[in-house]
Amino acid sequence: MATIEEVQPAIDIVSVRKQFPILERLVKGKPLVYLDNAATTQKPQSVIDALTSYYSGYNANIHRGIHTLAEEATAAFEATRDAVQQFINAATREEIIFTRGTTEGINLVAATWGRQNVGKGDEVIISGMEHHSNIVPWQILCEEKGAILKVIPVNEAGELQMDVFHSLLNSKTKIVAIVHASNALGTINPIKEIVAAAHNAGAVVLVDGAQSTVHMDIDVQNLDCDFFALSAHKLYGPTGVGVLYGKKHILESMPPYMGGGEMIKEVTFEKTTYNDLPYKYEAGTPNIADVIAFKAAMDFMESIGKENIARHEQVLLNYATEELQKINGLKIIGQSKHKTGVISFVIDNIHPQDIGILLDNQGIAVRTGHHCTQPLMSRFCIPGTTRASFAVYSTIDEVNALVAGLHKVVKMLS
Repeated sequence: MATIEEVQPAIDIVSVRKQFPILERLVKGKPLVYLDNAATTQKPQSVIDALTSYYSGYNANIHRGIHTLAEEATAAFEATRDAVQQFINAATREEIIFTRGTTEGINLVAATWGRQNVGKGDEVIISGMEHHSNIVPWQILCEEKGAILKVIPVNEAGELQMDVFHSLLNSKTKIVAIVHASNALGTINPIKEIVAAAHNAGAVVLVDGAQSTVHMDIDVQNLDCDFFALSAHKLYGPTGVGVLYGKKHILESMPPYMGGGEMIKEVTFEKTTYNDLPYKYEAGTPNIADVIAFKAAMDFMESIGKENIARHEQVLLNYATEELQKINGLKIIGQSKHKTGVISFVIDNIHPQDIGILLDNQGIAVRTGHHCTQPLMSRFCIPGTTRASFAVYSTIDEVNALVAGLHKVVKMLS
């Protein structure tokens, strides 16, 4: 096995890890090896401090108050919107809608744009590698409207069959809802090609960016997608916060998602007029503290550099792939040439749950199961996988610990 000095890319990994308090803890008496980053990333001290600072220093509701605390909270909240605009290169800040996460963003589009634009006999295209969050809302819409849900198949390497996708597009296609990077396989899909083809057929495109945004430099204008959804907790930020990006002219044409405070201009018993973007889709008191802390997470990523993070994770992915393939009976599911730092695998005659339990006994946290992608697991004729996923604070030593742990598992259970 390699050492850090032989393989580690040129970032100050010691300095990075010191920013994450949780990495100092022990699990089952062993140093924590956290390799479940595709489920959620750990939080740097700056994010934790931002939460504490809001609650201890200027806790107040936003937008409607004229007192000092309300003005400070509002300014910090809206500063995060500006930061997100820059982070994904949206054209205007009005295109940034705060949600509870990627799931709510997708449901918002299905319930508003979908109900307004999809009718009987129309078609919605998704892929065979979608998270349940990008399957179920479209099933509900299609059942309600009498529309047809079509699926782009996945090949043995875990890649979309793009020739089939192009053949599925036609004048009845209203929307293509597609994952940017698979949470279960790590596969990065050719979004620009998908968007261009869908637009040529007259369809709009929603991109599930929950897994891609933390690993890649996202430019929604360059991708030309119509919607893009992401979650803060995948980006070293708090849970319960997400973003839905939408092209301004499309968002303006859509009906509201929820009714209540903030999303109105004027209410009478006869008629309500709705607020301007982005507040039209932000009814009620938002998750103020976590939105504010999300900016600290983006600042953390920018301080290291997205390119540096991507290069670091790619080195880990390549090294882990090479070492895992040396383990008897281990098969990696998803061998795309273009992947994020995710490796899913099975081991002959050993259930993923048993692997996860035995690794946890060694202080190693991985994810096991179907990863909310049951149709994808069915495509590979497996109940689930063990998934190791990397982040900026992951190290070669942790990969070595995983490999050594799996050798113990195989020796014990084979």
